[in-house]
Amino acid sequence: METTKKEFRNYDKLDVDAAVRLHYKKMRERQTYDYVRQMKNKYLTYDKPMNLWDAMEKLDALIDVSDPDLDLPNVQHLVQSAEAIRADNRPDWMQLVGLIHDLGKVMYLWGSDEDGTSQAEQWGLVGDVFVVGCALPDTCVYPEFNKLNKDMQDPRYNTPLGIYEAGCGIDNLALAWGHDEYLYQVLANHKDNSIPEAGMVMIRYHSFYPWHSGGSYTELLDGHDQQYKEWVKDFNQYDLYTKSNKVYDLEEIKDYYLPIAEKYLGTGPIYW
Repeated sequence: METTKKEFRNYDKLDVDAAVRLHYKKMRERQTYDYVRQMKNKYLTYDKPMNLWDAMEKLDALIDVSDPDLDLPNVQHLVQSAEAIRADNRPDWMQLVGLIHDLGKVMYLWGSDEDGTSQAEQWGLVGDVFVVGCALPDTCVYPEFNKLNKDMQDPRYNTPLGIYEAGCGIDNLALAWGHDEYLYQVLANHKDNSIPEAGMVMIRYHSFYPWHSGGSYTELLDGHDQQYKEWVKDFNQYDLYTKSNKVYDLEEIKDYYLPIAEKYLGTGPIYW
């Protein structure tokens, strides 16, 4: 039987693996403003060429420990999302976004346990993100962990505005480090990328649940952010409600999706 919408993202159900809760505890504890700056300096080097389909195949070895709904390799979730978007006859670029939106998780290939960017330690790789540099809202998953973040004891970072100006817009905020921002920056640096703005916004902010679903950070938003939210919420239905135990063969879908990928990203390697 298909899982109903109300059963997704239920972090309070008794059978949620303790690893999910531990993951979010580590994430809230260790994702500070300084940590995020360090990760951007370390990983946004754009010096590791890899073709898109090779990256897809690498995700066949990764299971997202933060996801309470699915324990299949992450690449299966990507195909499930893309196929649902395709079935609704949405634009080809949006189908591509569905296919690649979690592809930043390939960071685990050169990540480390210390950074939380490895297969074993994923707290710097996956999970709902939040703003660093200002107060953590109670709309975060497991808000009881907010107090563990040392920035919340720092007067520079523990107010609603923190280091930011009112109305600065979410593009000017530093979010917790993870696969969303990583892939966004890699694609923004990719000279052959022609994915529309809406698709890039979907990639960058799809895990920013305290904003797009929790209604937090209103003091920081600007005039563009309502449109951003509409785009992300539109995409979110395919990211969240398509999860199932159906398994796809990557080679069988390649003939359809690879030409779309080449249309918007070119035929050469992407520099990670």
